[in-house]
Amino acid sequence: MVPATRSRYRAHGMVPLRPRRTRVRRALPILSLLVLVPLASLTLGPVLSAQRLTQPISPQPTSRTGIVREEPDIINVPAPSQAIPSVGPISQRPRQPNGPSATAAVRIALRARLEKIRAKYAMPGVSVTIIFPDGTSWIGASGLADVGADRPVTPDTAFALASVSKTFTSALIMALVEDGKVGLDTQVRTYLPGLRVDPKVTVRQLLDHTSGLRDFFFHPAIDRILLAQPDRRWTETESLKYAERPYFKPGRGWHYSNTNYLVLGMIAERVGRASIADQLRARFFDPLGLDRTFYQPTEVARGPVAHGYRFKTAAVDSPPVDLTADGPIVPFASVVTAAGGAGALAATSSDVARWARALYGGGVLDAESVQEMVDDVALTERYRPSVPYGLGVQLLEIADQPTLGHSGRLLGFRSAVRYLPDTGITIAVLTNQSRTDPGIIVRALLKIALQPSRDCACTDRR
Repeated sequence: MVPATRSRYRAHGMVPLRPRRTRVRRALPILSLLVLVPLASLTLGPVLSAQRLTQPISPQPTSRTGIVREEPDIINVPAPSQAIPSVGPISQRPRQPNGPSATAAVRIALRARLEKIRAKYAMPGVSVTIIFPDGTSWIGASGLADVGADRPVTPDTAFALASVSKTFTSALIMALVEDGKVGLDTQVRTYLPGLRVDPKVTVRQLLDHTSGLRDFFFHPAIDRILLAQPDRRWTETESLKYAERPYFKPGRGWHYSNTNYLVLGMIAERVGRASIADQLRARFFDPLGLDRTFYQPTEVARGPVAHGYRFKTAAVDSPPVDLTADGPIVPFASVVTAAGGAGALAATSSDVARWARALYGGGVLDAESVQEMVDDVALTERYRPSVPYGLGVQLLEIADQPTLGHSGRLLGFRSAVRYLPDTGITIAVLTNQSRTDPGIIVRALLKIALQPSRDCACTDRR
């Protein structure tokens, strides 16, 4: 099925479902993953490009250094046969102010389940925030932010967000569109005339990963370069030197690429006439009271920050390896500054949850802009993306609920945030480890949060 025009779906206020057919995509690579990746992660787990699927997928190093290329920003995906959930007009979503709430029984059940999952997968530390439809919230902080110092995770502990940062970058671009300073279907070189990209690449194609620009984090030499000087700060120009030949011509396919959002950050700075950090703070952080959210390359944390960890093996008793270098940036300066607008933010789980609730609930952008972000999923569907993806937003079904959000993975940190438009529930899960998919926590805790507020239904009896 070829999706109809964007205007048609906006008029009807929905995203079309995939045809009812069994989808077998990249059958052999997916089957090979079953041997090396827990089945649970495939329902909301990592997807790698066709280039990476040909390589061994395991916690073991896949390059000489085994750190950077093992853990680029990787997004969470649905099972291959999952259809795109239908989402009506964002401004007309039903609300349940008297729906599930943070009752005492719910809080006890959430705490018990979180502790059980963290122990089972030997995660160093986890921070979770759930905001319920009535505005009440639950924050679960578990484990250690710094294993060596025996420093626990607290509600004020910030984590590197990796690709969850893309939700902020995309929102900033959409805000500039609302201001009339950026056009979604305007060519990128209109704003960055000196940029060496195909002149047909548009801003929309950067946002929804249909530009074809190759991910600079997958350059075979970047591991060695980044690790040789972890405290060195990179510029966008340096990062772009490692973006090799495009995957395809603009608008001819879909391929997740950090290069897209690095360039979007550059566009924002050029047309906004201010740094991306200053614009994010002025437009979003300060007005929303996101006091524990900061752009790592240029801002200082206002509270404790978690160290990031990886593991040498898949064994639960494998000791965590601290990736954090000396300095204020986690995991270290070279990789975070190289990421720029693609993944340089850090925040607490409560800030991330409040951000998603405001963004997708209509408190940040005009309803038309949010709808545009979601409607774009219908345009990328023709390319069979690994995850239903719009303008900086993933559209997944979790616990029989459509969800909007994003997830990220980068060098010792994995994160996920989901907003459920049918109920108004928001969940943010931040971890300081690289081995386990945070989607496991998202699904388990949402199962509790979505249940009726009854002791017998909310208590974890397993």
